[in-house]
Amino acid sequence: MTTSTLLLTSLTGMGTGLALIVAIGAQNAYVLKLGLQGVNRVIVPVIVICALSDAVLITAGVAGVGAVVAAAPQALVVVRVVGAAFLLVYAGFAARRALRPVGGLTVDGPDEASASGTPAAPVVGPGSGPLEPVGATGPVEGPLSGSVTSPATGSVATVAAPAPARSSTSGRAPGSAPVRRRTAVLTVLALTWLNPHTYLDTIVFLGSVANQQEGDLRWWFAGGAIAGSLAWFAALGLGSRLLRPFFARPSSWRILDGLIAVVMTALGLELLLGA
Repeated sequence: MTTSTLLLTSLTGMGTGLALIVAIGAQNAYVLKLGLQGVNRVIVPVIVICALSDAVLITAGVAGVGAVVAAAPQALVVVRVVGAAFLLVYAGFAARRALRPVGGLTVDGPDEASASGTPAAPVVGPGSGPLEPVGATGPVEGPLSGSVTSPATGSVATVAAPAPARSSTSGRAPGSAPVRRRTAVLTVLALTWLNPHTYLDTIVFLGSVANQQEGDLRWWFAGGAIAGSLAWFAALGLGSRLLRPFFARPSSWRILDGLIAVVMTALGLELLLGA
């Protein structure tokens, strides 16, 4: 086998795999949403799970498992029903977020200060009464802090300077609190392994096409398809943050959640009806 033959076979596998993967589906929509949140500790494991799942399924198809799956349609029926139920439930959550949005792409959530241990700016004094700044006397230490004496009561109140605003580059919490890593991992596992089209596309279809290659060329075809899957999910998950300025507006997230709800509802009904 020449180098050009191996390269051509790998590129053919990559193109065939991308043709099946690059589509508006439940898995891609979820990875896009997580990528827009820009939390690396969440999106990186999700990318690895998606790419690794495709690698396992494609390898199984090339090894001949596709024939076994095609001969057991009852198993696909069970997966189809469970997957449809999951998609419809998730579509309901997305529709609720679209109808009742929480907000746009925020830098720090409302509980950020308390979670980081930074106390709010306190106002303390011997009495709990309100501070009376009118006609107050006494030293003021700095523009934002100091002690002020009230001429009416004679009490002294100390005003602590508020903590300076902290900038954050995480750009997190789009439309709601960031998804926890455990939740994201479990959700993407369900979206991947409870979708019967995943088995048909990878094990059956890609496995069949790969096994039409001569000899060991089938593994080069599989390698190209696996590389294409990894490249796609990495680009989708890590590159989607370039769109974050657009999704800084709450209306943008309402549109995205609305599209996710429509796509997942359509896919769920398609699976449920066995189309």
